[in-house]
Amino acid sequence: MNKSAIFGALTVAGLAAGAAGAATLDDVKARGTLNCGVTTGLIGFAAPDANGEWKGFDVAVCRAVAAAVLGDATAVEFVPTTGKTRFTALASGEIDMLARNTTWTFSRDVDLKFDFIGVNYYDGQGFMVPKALGVSSAKDLDGATVCIQTGTTTELNLADFFRVNNISYEPVPIETNAEAQQQYLAGACDVYTTDASGLAATRAAFENPGDHVLLPEIVSKEPLGPLVRHGDNEWGDVVRWTLNALISAEELGVSSANVNEMASSTTNPEIARLLGTEGTLGEMLGLDADWAKRAIESQGNYGEIFATNIGEDTPIGLARGLNAQWTDGGLLYSPPFR
Repeated sequence: MNKSAIFGALTVAGLAAGAAGAATLDDVKARGTLNCGVTTGLIGFAAPDANGEWKGFDVAVCRAVAAAVLGDATAVEFVPTTGKTRFTALASGEIDMLARNTTWTFSRDVDLKFDFIGVNYYDGQGFMVPKALGVSSAKDLDGATVCIQTGTTTELNLADFFRVNNISYEPVPIETNAEAQQQYLAGACDVYTTDASGLAATRAAFENPGDHVLLPEIVSKEPLGPLVRHGDNEWGDVVRWTLNALISAEELGVSSANVNEMASSTTNPEIARLLGTEGTLGEMLGLDADWAKRAIESQGNYGEIFATNIGEDTPIGLARGLNAQWTDGGLLYSPPFR
């Protein structure tokens, strides 16, 4: 790690320590809006539409938390962040939570002092190249120029992959996905590497997506999930269990279409606890009994959110794969609501 990286880590850690005493739940309630950090724009995950309204898979998590806490899924101030600025924004208190294609790693948890509250997308790093390049494997990329977002795990994984395979590359540093897309299409780099989901989302926005191929290698584990600051466990619980509510709702068959009916008629005790008609789970969180019901009603369960934003019937076209429920052979799993 170079000196600038050390300084950056200490700076972020110091900011986190300074903000650790804040009661974020009280701040969000008093403000009446949730400040949620997102990417600067990645179609399917977080991007403003033609009307300037933020839409996407990560955006839905922000809106679900706002619905749970404030009773209004639209009460969100979206703060675009880059790979470099996202952690400072969270540590300084500029944002209440970060939901932005961010990988859960040891150093981000322990050294930068953030709490990842769960995984909302199990991903891995891939490579995209123009079909005309005639490359069928990432191991054929010796000497390639590679567009890479700085300040990311993909930057480090890239160095590891080329080192292990004893091949060389020339990095072309970029700040945002939009810049990567522009540079890649302009031929400033032979390859764009980032999370495989991000590559699929980026390619879907191209004028001719079929002119570009995703190489078969997945070179890393990238568990992506929302995160909050260390030191405010009550707020971490609110965000964590809102995500868990979306995941459990799919497993239990609760959807945006039937959540009201289920709340009034279910005989399943876990659904009753989830939807607040039995027990005091909302009170334990500092919220009312309907917190999870509002999150599900406004955004849908996890499966609905996946299908709407990035699923196989969208231009992004991602299969559930590892992100299927554990009951369907995937890794998606929520602790029990009891």
